[in-house]
Amino acid sequence: MNDGIIDIVPMRRRHLGAVVDIAARTHPRPWSRDLFAGELDLVTSRAYVVALDGRRVVGYAGIMLAADEAHVTTVAVDPDAQRRAVGMRLLLALARMALDRDATALTLEVRLSNRAAQELYRRFGFVSVGARTGYYQDNGEDALVMWARGIDEPEYRALLDTYTERYAASTRVELVPVYREAGR
Repeated sequence: MNDGIIDIVPMRRRHLGAVVDIAARTHPRPWSRDLFAGELDLVTSRAYVVALDGRRVVGYAGIMLAADEAHVTTVAVDPDAQRRAVGMRLLLALARMALDRDATALTLEVRLSNRAAQELYRRFGFVSVGARTGYYQDNGEDALVMWARGIDEPEYRALLDTYTERYAASTRVELVPVYREAGR
């Protein structure tokens, strides 16, 4: 443990072994190392971070950006590190990165059975707008579709500021640099 400090840093290839291990421990159909590596190559439309406890990767998360929307592609916390607000810190970093890239909304899909994740997302202003029937291929489970709109509004920024203050003493953040396509 690193004196209770969690570092949120850009995901790098050196993190992929630990990321793939966490994915295997938390997802029935985990992403492969090659899939994560491919995502890291898409710097203008993707952003991924890891949570570090000392040098140990304890979680990861990512977003895909399209126009003014950011889609949360994945969030996972090592089972041994759960209940330490790692997911909160990861989602806070994703929301900040989305804002840095001019997003006005966040969206995601989550398993209907994953109540803990749904509650986390609600804390960040996500609301359910529907379901995708049979979305998850491993068991045919439906996905809840959730959106947080108006993330560029002062009220949402105030919510993020509240969470930032709450975790300021125990979190260091180095966000993914903003890469913009020419003309944007």
